Amino acid sequence: MSAAPQAPETDREVPGPHPRRWAALGVIAISQLMVVLDATIVNIALPSARVDLGITEADQQWVVTAYTLAFGGLLLLGGRIADYWGRKRTFMVGAIGFAAASAVGGLATTGPLLFGARALQGVFGALLAPASLALLTVLFVEARERAKAFAVYGAIAGGGSAVGLLLGGVLTEYASWRWCLLVNIPIALLALALAIPLVPESKAHGDTSYDVPGAVVVTLGLASLVYGFTEAAKPDKGWDAGTTWAFIGAGLALLVVFVVIELRSRNPLLPLRIVLDRNRGGAYLTSMLVGAGLFGAFLFLTLYLQNVLGYTPLRAGFASLPVTVGVLISATVASNLLPRTGPKLLMMVGPVLAAAGMLSLRFIDLDTSFWAHLMPAQVLLGLGLGFTFVPLSSLALVGVPEHDAGAASAALNATQQIGGSLGTALLNTIATSAIAAYLVAHPPAGPEEGRQAALSAQVDGYADAFTWAAALILVAGLITAVFIRVGREDLPTGETVAHVG
Repeated sequence: MSAAPQAPETDREVPGPHPRRWAALGVIAISQLMVVLDATIVNIALPSARVDLGITEADQQWVVTAYTLAFGGLLLLGGRIADYWGRKRTFMVGAIGFAAASAVGGLATTGPLLFGARALQGVFGALLAPASLALLTVLFVEARERAKAFAVYGAIAGGGSAVGLLLGGVLTEYASWRWCLLVNIPIALLALALAIPLVPESKAHGDTSYDVPGAVVVTLGLASLVYGFTEAAKPDKGWDAGTTWAFIGAGLALLVVFVVIELRSRNPLLPLRIVLDRNRGGAYLTSMLVGAGLFGAFLFLTLYLQNVLGYTPLRAGFASLPVTVGVLISATVASNLLPRTGPKLLMMVGPVLAAAGMLSLRFIDLDTSFWAHLMPAQVLLGLGLGFTFVPLSSLALVGVPEHDAGAASAALNATQQIGGSLGTALLNTIATSAIAAYLVAHPPAGPEEGRQAALSAQVDGYADAFTWAAALILVAGLITAVFIRVGREDLPTGETVAHVG
């Protein structure tokens, strides 16, 4: 979920290992845990927050997309700021800002205030995540030590999502959904207190100009697209409304302007030569489509478990763990197979498995069994995701010059976040439209029938969302089959991968 740093090849660091590097790794790991926790902990809290703040079904996706939009849209700029302004300084500002935004969100009294706080978390997360990885890159200069450091970082990135699901359940059930945000404050303060004495400062030198116009335009363009999808989900608007298509059209126009800015910029946010390579372009499209299907599906799975099956937040957290188990299994297998098979085979098998798991979730009902249906479907989904994401990380670096390595790796993470933003908004629109259509087609005769109809309508809407999520992931597999031409001998070495994270 977090971005790789911009390539620090112009650093003028003192050669040799830093004496406090392992202690610094512990500090960086704490901050990474905070960012990863935030991606899953809020999903468990959402049903309670929605009731407490009166958030509508059409607007509920902003709790997720406000964060992922700001995070994904500003990741590349955050990486450059970390390299040029100072990695420790950026790390500390990111941690302070993330904690402050979490406080605002935890104390929010309205839906829009919560959405704004989540967007601020994304802004400061876009500083914190690339600064953390860049610090690791310059602290660990020996290849074997660097591989160990990134293994620790990656383990937290993978396991932190599971911790977030469980912690979100505990906090929501026994304290309040607000603590799912407020818990970031003590974590950030601990990281700051330790960072001051333990983490050294480092900077890149040379051309330190920023492509601020590019970052602003691409973020506004994506936000406009998401808002257009949100308008389509509202009962009084829909796909026929002029405002829906106005925002979608404005979003697309701004993305075209972004491309023009990147073509003309002396130091572009995203050098287009990175994207236009056939293999990397295929990798970025795959990342975006899988992210689109995945983020939205996780949201609706959480809503289904709590709103329809009546699971408590803690039970819903445990019930969401099979996806993580599947990812950990397949990621381990894929890491061993990748040098032998190359990325293409794994990246074709992965989406098929993930889509099969997603399609299985399409057949949910009012009383679906967890052990017979939900657990195997989630494990299958997780297995597919692991087989997809492990080779994607290496594929993004194939044939990349060293000075573009940071941007290429960060762009992969950004496309996943951006895909998640657009996918969540689109799938939420599909689900709410299906829910409204079901209620129109099945008008209840009385209060009890009305409650039953409302639950059945939610099941119908979530099932539609799972179906479209499966379709998005399958398209990602097709793109892999058409675009990817990389063999196992073309993959970057372990040292290169470790260098950029």
